[in-house]
Parts: sequence; structure tokens; C-alpha cells
Amino acid sequence: MAQLLKEIQFGQLTPLLISAFENIVGASHVLTPARLEEEEYARYGRDHTEDLAFRPDVVLRPANADELSRIMRLCHENRIPVTPRGAGTGLSGGALPTHQGVVLSTERLNRILNIDQRNLQATVEPGVINEVFQNAVKEVGLFYPPDPASKGSCSLGGNLAHSSGGPKAVKYGTTRDYVLNLEVVLPTGEIIWTAANTLKNSTGYNLTQLMIGSEGTLGIITKVVFRLLPYPQQNILMLVPFRQEEQAAEAVSAVFRAGIIPSGMEFMEREAIVWSSEYLQIPLALPDDVRAHLLIELDGQDLDQLYKEAEQVYAVLEHYDVGEILLADTAAQKDELWKIRRNIGNAVRYNSVYKEEDTVVPRAELPTLLKGVKDLGEQYGFKSVCYGHAGDGNLHVNIIRGELSDEMWHHGLQQPIRELFQLCVRLGGTISGEHGIGLVQRPYISIALGEVQLNLMRGIKQVFDPHGIMNPGKIF
Repeated sequence: MAQLLKEIQFGQLTPLLISAFENIVGASHVLTPARLEEEEYARYGRDHTEDLAFRPDVVLRPANADELSRIMRLCHENRIPVTPRGAGTGLSGGALPTHQGVVLSTERLNRILNIDQRNLQATVEPGVINEVFQNAVKEVGLFYPPDPASKGSCSLGGNLAHSSGGPKAVKYGTTRDYVLNLEVVLPTGEIIWTAANTLKNSTGYNLTQLMIGSEGTLGIITKVVFRLLPYPQQNILMLVPFRQEEQAAEAVSAVFRAGIIPSGMEFMEREAIVWSSEYLQIPLALPDDVRAHLLIELDGQDLDQLYKEAEQVYAVLEHYDVGEILLADTAAQKDELWKIRRNIGNAVRYNSVYKEEDTVVPRAELPTLLKGVKDLGEQYGFKSVCYGHAGDGNLHVNIIRGELSDEMWHHGLQQPIRELFQLCVRLGGTISGEHGIGLVQRPYISIALGEVQLNLMRGIKQVFDPHGIMNPGKIF
């Protein structure tokens, strides 16, 4: 099966096919290098993954499932590779058109179709921006928790493709925990719904969950039915400085063992928070002996209860070498602290070319993982900036290009990255928590999954996509 997938022969785009696409979506939504400014066209071949770029043959911007279905039938019949694309904020190269062909953008599928307040549900299209959706349901007192750091720019379809998480996943779960039903266009052009709009469903295989996290390799999501929660009206946010990085990591598990489930628990080592505050030009005085921070949020409906929980958190922190804890006392201050956390990735990108590894382990193993990262850096001569969703054991490891040679950057780092992922697996974790495998983690997937699992996945891929046209070159 593995060999079969590698030997796929793709067809070539022809003027006749371009004309057919124009008849489906309209000529203004068939983008080619001859019709668009170079920089605008080039952005469809990039995402936020390192400095990688690929040039598609054509970009199509359909407006609905019917148009997508007709496009996919043509691509299936002619064996044209198709790369689905949301907002292009991915960090694993999942939306990069490595085999050229068609980039299929969902940017026009951007409507919130219905917010059902009686059933606490909403039906949306995949091109809706995460934060736009969050704000829309908040206006009617409802809550959609998954909130990636890029929530202001990432699309819900991209979130589904990778089962994205974000800070609130520690209490509320990831994207996959809020999906009831999906409308999907299959690679062969058929349109299906994967489930029902119900909280319980034990009818057949769970196609909904199979699609989530499949990274555009099995089909294209065109509608999503989300379940929602009542919006939590109160929250408390504290910034906790630690004089030792590993103690910050150790305190994470201790808070949970004390019976507290924060709505956010984020780790930031010193350089991460310094770079972000400087990037945003937000003054943040840090004592010289502070090496890391935890950003801890508690939320709910009863402020008095939250203060009791905060006291319990303080009691746990007394056992660690911490500095003066900042309790944010205004909405503006809370927003500022979250802005610093959410912009660390942008700040790292501003400071240097980098490789971001999305490691994840059981949360109690986080100190061992953090130490392992720094030990590998010393051994192989690279600098890293670490931050992430500590409450989930999800550590984003940013390897900084800095003064590394071209040889080391392009080839020499493969071995320490492999050793990092091997450490994750030994600790009971895996090689991606929320960014997906995509292109850049593909060489390492065998560290986490054996040949039996991979062949099962290849078999599923073959059933959905017999010609192998959907996002080729990704995952395996």
C-alpha cells in the first residue's frame, strides 16, 4: 500500500480544464500567475512554516459545496493534485502545494449560517475566522472554547484539519470535542454528512472524528455543526514568575493534583516573554533572576468561588521558588497579558527564521521534556525558545536559526529533532499535539506510529481517495 501511494502519476492541467473551472466558479475566482500580482499569488504557496514555499498551477475559490463537488469530480477524473487551504496560518506545511496542481481555497465559504440558542449549536462554513465565530456566539451568551494563538487570523476549517487546541483546551478540550456533524465533499465529488446534530450518536463508524485531524487528505469540509457552552462570566488571571524553568513545569501538575482545573495554564520561558513584550512594545519589567512564567487563568460564573480557587493555587505555589505574582485586576491588563502570550510565535518569527516543533507529553513529564530540549541544544549547538500549553503537556519548541550554518540548518538538525521526538514517545507522548504532521513532521511519523497503524491509515486514505489526489505528500 505504501509503495502504491508513492507511485501515483498525476495528470496535467490543460486550458480545457482551466476553462471548465471558470465555468464552475467564475473567471475572477480562477487565479493563475498571469492574472494576479506575484506577491499575492505567491502567498497561496506559503503558510507560517519556516521559510518554505511552493508554487501552485492554479488557485480556485469556490463559494459552496456544489461548486467544490464539480471541481473535485474534474480533478479526480483527470488525476489533478488538490491542496485544500484555509487562512494559511499552519505550522506543519499542511497547506503547501508540494505537487503543484490546484490550491483549493475556502476563503469564500465564510458564513455563520445559524446560531441555535435553544440547542446551544451553530452551523458555520470552514472559512469563518475563529475569533469572528467566538465573538458572534458570545453576543448571545454562548461560548466556543477552542482558541489557537492565531485565533484572530486562522480559519475554523484549518482548525478542524489539525484538531487545533489553544490555551483553553486544558479545561474545555480541543476542536474535535465541539464538532457534532460535518458536510464533506469527498475526493470523488460526492457530498455527505458525517453524523447527526445530536449530542449522542452510536450509529456506525465515527466519520466525523475521522475527518477531524485528517489534514485535508480525505476530503474537504464545507459545513460544520458545533456544540456550544454557556459563556463563563467571570475570570481571574495571574502571571507567576519562577526562578527555575523546571520548577515552573513541575508546578503545573501540582496545581491539578490540588483539585484545580484552570481554564488556561501557559508556560513561557524568559526569552519568549521578553521577545513578545518587545515585539508588541508592551513594557514588562522582569527581574534578572526570573527564568520562566506560568500564565494561569481561572474562569466560571461565581467570582467568590474563583477567588477561593486562586487561594488554593497560591498555596501550591508557596512550595516553589517564585517571585512576586501579578494578579491582573482590570480587563485591559488581562488582555495585555494574553496578547503577550499569543504573540510569542509572531515575535519569534520577527527575530529569526526558526523551526517549531509541537511536542506533547503527559503533563507530569513536562519538566523532563524541557530539560531534554535544553540538553539537546547544548549537545548540538542550537538555541531554542520554548513556550506552550503547559496544562496539556504541549510544549512548542522553537529552534532558532541564528548563526547556524546552511548545512546544520537544512540537514544537521534532523538528528536532534529525531531525538527530541524519541524522548517525547518514551515519556508517553507523541510528535504533534495540535499543529499536525503535514509536510515537515512527515519524516518522523514512524517514531510515533508503527507500520501496522500507518498501513491502516493508508488503507483508509485509499478508500476515500483512490487516485491519491488530496493533499499528496502529507502525513505519510
